[in-house]
Amino acid sequence: MIKVENIRKTINGQEILKGVNLEIPTGETTAIIGRSGGGKTILLRHLVGLIRPDSGSIYVNGKDITKLKGKDLNRIKSRFGMLFQNAALFDSLTVFDNVAFPLRELTGLKEDEISELTLKALMEVGLKGMEHKYADEISGGMKKRVALARALIRNPEFMFFDEPTSGLDPITENAIQQLIKKCKSMIKFIGSEYSKVKCTELIVSHNIKEVLKLSNRVAMLHDGVIIEATTPDRLMKSSNPVVRQFLSGSLEGPLGIY
Repeated sequence: MIKVENIRKTINGQEILKGVNLEIPTGETTAIIGRSGGGKTILLRHLVGLIRPDSGSIYVNGKDITKLKGKDLNRIKSRFGMLFQNAALFDSLTVFDNVAFPLRELTGLKEDEISELTLKALMEVGLKGMEHKYADEISGGMKKRVALARALIRNPEFMFFDEPTSGLDPITENAIQQLIKKCKSMIKFIGSEYSKVKCTELIVSHNIKEVLKLSNRVAMLHDGVIIEATTPDRLMKSSNPVVRQFLSGSLEGPLGIY
């Protein structure tokens, strides 16, 4: 599992994370919700080792990644798959080369093996026949699917999604959500390194319907801390006024408008 203990982070003089505590159980899908600009993505970047906290610890299967550097940190990060909010594709590479990139850079596989795995991954996300297109030649939804295939290509043990359907139309949004649901079986199909390990997923989103559809547990980040972490059903019945206002979208309550 991933365990977060009292993470604090100040950026440009503003304290964003004020002592975050959270457990992400192995093999489950956990969602972090909260208002836009509330620190969800900052927390996610800590979890994948892109940012170091000012204080606190982040344990991945018992190892505190905040204390690791160089090869030791990269060894842990190699077990992560990440779907960025903006897809983060290489504009100068084709769809095929974007997906194949991690295999070429981080493994010793031969080109025919890389080609086979890459085409399998593209087929799984519904992009068979699109491998020769460039990023500026495909839609936003297709970019997300390419990025998802790239994230899954090395068979991650942990999969992270940052606002996976932000800016997409309802039909494409539903397609991406269905792919996220399939991720565990896709991981087993595409590769082999972690095929016997049950994938653990974390979704950062402010889309309540999406969270309820995809997650086993939901944690709400507010004012720099996790104020509630429970099942989707229990969250919907929460008596916390901040949670209730956020879920309903009401203008009345303790949350201000900004």
